[in-house]
Amino acid sequence: MGLKHALYPLSLLLLGSQAWAAQECQLNLSQAQLDFGLMNRAVPLLAATEQLLGERRISLTLNCPQPTDMSLFYRSLGADTERFRFTERGSYGLRVSEALLDGQPVELGLIAGQGQAPAIVGTQLTWQPGHGLVPIRGGVAVTGHNLSLQIDASAWADESATRVRDAVTWDTAGLFDALAAGRSRELRLQARFAPAACTPTLSNGGHVELGKLSVSDLNIDKETPLAPRPLSLSVTCDAPTAFAVRMQDNRQGSATGTGDQSVYGLGLDARQQKIGRYRLLFDPTHIIADSFSQVFSTDSATAGLPWSSASSRIAAVSANRYLGFSATSGSTGGPTAIQNLNATLNLEAVIAPLGSLDLGNEVRLDGSGTLEITYL
Repeated sequence: MGLKHALYPLSLLLLGSQAWAAQECQLNLSQAQLDFGLMNRAVPLLAATEQLLGERRISLTLNCPQPTDMSLFYRSLGADTERFRFTERGSYGLRVSEALLDGQPVELGLIAGQGQAPAIVGTQLTWQPGHGLVPIRGGVAVTGHNLSLQIDASAWADESATRVRDAVTWDTAGLFDALAAGRSRELRLQARFAPAACTPTLSNGGHVELGKLSVSDLNIDKETPLAPRPLSLSVTCDAPTAFAVRMQDNRQGSATGTGDQSVYGLGLDARQQKIGRYRLLFDPTHIIADSFSQVFSTDSATAGLPWSSASSRIAAVSANRYLGFSATSGSTGGPTAIQNLNATLNLEAVIAPLGSLDLGNEVRLDGSGTLEITYL
């Protein structure tokens, strides 16, 4: 009997602990993370200062075993009086509706603090930063066991946010906080941005045949310019995209001349002498872009302002300047967004004087460059 008596209070204590756990409130979201997807310039965008990234709906439920103050607050940095911050270049809003308390429809009140009178009452409310919501019946805040809400989240990005050069992910979070219930749940929001992809294609795979040259074709004591060789370039983008081109020399240090960044080397002979140089010329009169009647060349040292005044001058692609194309003559605002561009380029090569080359072996012209597309 003594042993049973000693164990009895312990049994009551364990039952009391389980009963306490069963009485705790539960706050749940149908989704804890909202993904607004991938945006790039291939996604149709309206001409506006900001773009709607999309809308997502989630359900929120708060369940308590005893009648409880069902006030809910959302904790996140505000962007303005009606939206929350989605990085420095975007925002999102929460619209709440279809509130049910213990299975019955109720209105919602917007409150600045727990226990305060609502500033706005309605069946649909925009959740304002720094405020909470409370169920209202007959103009009075009411308690209950079970509250459910439908929340529509809408996200926006500044128009400039879509003009990215590299892939970018936005990620932010807010906290639903039921103060009286002692429960909270985090909501994460994500959006991704990527530049529209542009694909350049060169005729003949980018291979330019300069032909077989004999000694009699070349000058002994001065450089010999070769006849220009045409080369076709097409650039196809997912959507209208502002871009510029540069070219890097894969035979760095082999170009003859004064070190001009718009000329490229033709390799070295057996005695490591420079064979010559070449350059690649863009003539705006031989460029077709989308439905523009004409395009003009413009360039920049930084791929940003200032851009040179757009003109019909023939321009050589360079390693240290970005060459772009504008639909407006005289513009200094940089390249125009283009989706399809077709150009006939000219490759001009110059061979070093024969007297500087090793003619005991076959001299092979071995130039190589990489044409780059830069998104702006």
